[in-house]
Amino acid sequence: MCYDISFKKTIKQLSDYFPELQMSDEINVNFESAIHIIGHAFGEHPIIYKKNDDGKPHLKLMEWGCIPFYVKDENQFKKSRTGMLNARSEKILDDTKSYWYKIRNRRCLIPVSGIFEHREIAGWKHKVPYFIELKDQEIFFLPGLYSVAELPDKETGEMIKRWTFTLITRGANGVMKNIHNGGENKGRMPLFLPLEKAHDWIMNELDADEFKLLLNFEMPSNALAYYPVYTIRSPKLRPDEKAKDEYFAWPDLPELNLA
Repeated sequence: MCYDISFKKTIKQLSDYFPELQMSDEINVNFESAIHIIGHAFGEHPIIYKKNDDGKPHLKLMEWGCIPFYVKDENQFKKSRTGMLNARSEKILDDTKSYWYKIRNRRCLIPVSGIFEHREIAGWKHKVPYFIELKDQEIFFLPGLYSVAELPDKETGEMIKRWTFTLITRGANGVMKNIHNGGENKGRMPLFLPLEKAHDWIMNELDADEFKLLLNFEMPSNALAYYPVYTIRSPKLRPDEKAKDEYFAWPDLPELNLA
């Protein structure tokens, strides 16, 4: 699955990819903290979705980790929310009892400059994180689904709408199988789409076959750039003082087995 992403670009750069994108000047991204965004923090991220009343793509801050629209008590749902950070592509169309099936037409895009994933190595105590990006796009867009729940404000008790999102995953391609090779969700990767297909994901009305084609798309391994980075889930600073998404030379790190 995917719980660590990076977005180190400016909001205004998004209009290079979506010229009609409607955005507010009030939406800002903290460059320093956005180099590594942790799903389990349930923080806000700028998300692109199509607004029905004008048919244009809009940018809105949403929290990572879906809260279903039927939830009325956030505290009771808190433990379950971790399971809503990612949605398996296989469940969106085929599992009619799944929440993802219910919100399958609430499609959105998550702008990123890259993602992090961890590799398990025999004999090593800790997994090694890798940074993965698209070779030919500084910003790319991960497909997701969004949800809107009406819940009481924790301070005022006033009912407010909470916009939340999930990131879609699928079976891994050759490279990602070798990187995400451990844990109960090994062999998964985010659903990477080329820009044209990302546009289709939110802007087009999709029939079942078109929907399935997008969900089944496998980004070729040779379209990805990837390299090891220093430990990301620790307050410990890098010994070389470089950014979290920069290459780190781990001593004696075995090569990926891509044969």
